[in-house]
Amino acid sequence: MALISIVRALPSFDGRSKFSTWIYRIATNAALDEVRRIQRRPLPTDKESVYDSPTGDRTNAVDAQMDVSAGLAQLPEEYRTAIVLRHVADLDYEEIAAIQGVPVGTVRSRLARGRAQLAEILGNQNAHSDRQTKTTTAPPEGSAP
Repeated sequence: MALISIVRALPSFDGRSKFSTWIYRIATNAALDEVRRIQRRPLPTDKESVYDSPTGDRTNAVDAQMDVSAGLAQLPEEYRTAIVLRHVADLDYEEIAAIQGVPVGTVRSRLARGRAQLAEILGNQNAHSDRQTKTTTAPPEGSAP
């Protein structure tokens, strides 16, 4: 669908941005339209009957994908778009910033907030971060500092 949209909109490309940025924006809009379409569809109530499969691994993968898709659908659009562009389209922060028309720092904060909200939605409170944090322990009682 995105490719058709790009071809149809080609005459309206005015050169104010890079061609790749313009294409990504159209593809992003097409993806968001698809997410909205999916949200309007009723969800099945009984996962077991819908995803009956002899291979449990496939079922688990499908369930996980559906959970992530449902979680993404619950995020605010600016967080969802940033996460999809980063983790699905594998774009760097500068490209995402150009597509969304925001500073790189805004992209970073949207990704961090979106990841945190997605982890909360999915029930994963111990989500791993790209950063490593240093943990400190308190000295034993009675010892001098």
